[in-house]
Amino acid sequence: MHEPIPIKMVRTDKELPLPAYAFDSDAGLDIYSAESSMLSPGERKPFATGLKIAIPIGYEVQVRPRSGLAFKHGLSIVNTPGTIDAGFRGEIKVILINHGNESYEVKRGDRIAQLVLKRVERAEIQEVEDFDHTDASKRGEGGYGHTGR
Repeated sequence: MHEPIPIKMVRTDKELPLPAYAFDSDAGLDIYSAESSMLSPGERKPFATGLKIAIPIGYEVQVRPRSGLAFKHGLSIVNTPGTIDAGFRGEIKVILINHGNESYEVKRGDRIAQLVLKRVERAEIQEVEDFDHTDASKRGEGGYGHTGR
């Protein structure tokens, strides 16, 4: 197992727990809603978490849905995975959407998402007039479900 990366976090709502891994083998830290609200079918709404985070340069934190909420109630995150950049210092909010057929009440203290720390590689964009097609993939310009048939 790798050494943990230290992440500084401010809890603006001291009644809620800090994010935590449920099991040692988990990839995501569970985070909690700092507010209660009803989500109707098809509705989306941002939920405060009472957390601010300082991510080291070279990393991002992805905000991902919880599989139990998705399977049991149709709840997901609109922009999944959401990305928190290293320079962001505001409160983490989770934009939940109800894909289910029934209204769902998110209660204060409910686990609503998980945070996954990821290393970020930087790209250097090199503008060219065209690509060297000798090493192009067989796919070429086909995309969006293109199978070449």
